[in-house]
Amino acid sequence: MCAKKTPSMGTTGSVYSHVTRSTSNLKSTRSMRSLKIPWYRRPLVQDAYILDIQRGALVAGIYSLVLSIFTVVTGVFDIYSLAMAAPGSTHFGYYFISYQFVYVGNKHVRNTLILFAMFSVLSALTVLVSSIMLIIALRKEYEKKMIPWLYCFAIFTIIRVLGWLFFAIVNDLIFAYNILMVFLWALFCVANVYSWIVVYSLFLELADLTKLEDLAHLRLSTMASLAASTNPSLAGSRPTTPYSTVYTIPTSI
Repeated sequence: MCAKKTPSMGTTGSVYSHVTRSTSNLKSTRSMRSLKIPWYRRPLVQDAYILDIQRGALVAGIYSLVLSIFTVVTGVFDIYSLAMAAPGSTHFGYYFISYQFVYVGNKHVRNTLILFAMFSVLSALTVLVSSIMLIIALRKEYEKKMIPWLYCFAIFTIIRVLGWLFFAIVNDLIFAYNILMVFLWALFCVANVYSWIVVYSLFLELADLTKLEDLAHLRLSTMASLAASTNPSLAGSRPTTPYSTVYTIPTSI
């Protein structure tokens, strides 16, 4: 008997068309769904006015670092002033400032002012550490390292807004220190909210890019696995494979 005729290599096109068809179905069913972003996961701003969002986030990180140091200094000073001007306390010696601007009324109000100053100092220390982490994360575009700053700065901003309102209500705004602190923290609170929005928007953009990269890696690995699973079936069904010229089944004469 004569040997069976070897199929032509032109039929190998069906192999690649089968793989292409499978991957195209995968793309149509998964990629469109994965690219839909909920409204609460969309960036709040696209740029920072005169700066792009990346540089705006870096400026926000430097700003929060400087602000945390300023808050620690002023918070410690407020605690010291409230302690020195406590009703019934006796002082000896000379002092470089007058404590007339310090609240000396109801003890519960004084204790609340001290409590706000203490929480401000503690939250500012966490912002100081997280701001350093944020600056490093922005240089490497590593969004997960930005999460501590988002939490710490949000809590810090809430504490400072409440502290600013309470400070402005109970203190006499006839003294220069009290007027200056109320004015500065009014500006700082607005800047804090905007800085948080800029960094959060950049965080969402980087997180979306990471998801797209993971999806691309998943597609590549899926295509590789499909190609690998197709090769054994071809070797068993053909006397020759598209990848070699070695006969895989015996021939009878």
